[in-house]
Amino acid sequence: MEILIPALIFAGLGAAIGILLAVASKAFAVPANEKAEQIAELLPGANCGGCGYSGCAALAEAIAEGKAKPNACAVGGDAEAAEIAKIMGVAAEKPVRLHAQVMCSGCEGVAKYKFEYEGVADCKAAMQLGGGSKTCPNGCLGLGSCVAKCQFNAISIVDGIAVVDREKCKACGMCVATCPKNIIKLIPFDSKYYVGCVSTEKGAVKRAYCDASCIGCKMCEKACPTGAIAVENFVAKIDYEKCINCGACVSKCPRKIIRI
Repeated sequence: MEILIPALIFAGLGAAIGILLAVASKAFAVPANEKAEQIAELLPGANCGGCGYSGCAALAEAIAEGKAKPNACAVGGDAEAAEIAKIMGVAAEKPVRLHAQVMCSGCEGVAKYKFEYEGVADCKAAMQLGGGSKTCPNGCLGLGSCVAKCQFNAISIVDGIAVVDREKCKACGMCVATCPKNIIKLIPFDSKYYVGCVSTEKGAVKRAYCDASCIGCKMCEKACPTGAIAVENFVAKIDYEKCINCGACVSKCPRKIIRI
């Protein structure tokens, strides 16, 4: 009897707490955002973070609340963006297709090295040793941090530098955020050319770094008929809104670092 009474008291308390919790859950329940749920079902579920949100569910909430555009997911493509726009009751905006590009030409046999790195195969780890093994402070270390981060198998290491398969690339931007050298950029998918160097050192210095570096000679700038390429801080940059893919800059570049 002495044991039964406390047991009954605890059982009663448990039942009472359970009822209170059930009532509270209904009273304070936050109604689900139906639009967010519908949008989440359309999103690819990659949770890559390329949109700037923690995952697809967070992006769906942001779109439903009007904080993000229906075409904010680069992975989904045109059809997905159109369906999401329909849910939101707005006109569909066709997303500009992009792809990641590694802006470095310093492959094996071209780039100069300070030492031979034998540590962990991680670019950020290698950076702790004097900025990495390559003499150029902007040279791709080729250790594959971007490869490990890409969920779409769009990046591989070829001859000591990262190379993007643009057909596989979804422009999620994870490789861009991962690269400790900040040399991976998103450029228009339809663009034919890119400048394979981002080093802002003077030409004479860069010649000592790498045999495939931009020396800021401005020959490409003078050859461009639309003013789409200009040398800033000793390195050529392409304005893709002006570029007509004529290739005049490619034929004039003495270092052959404006590439297809």
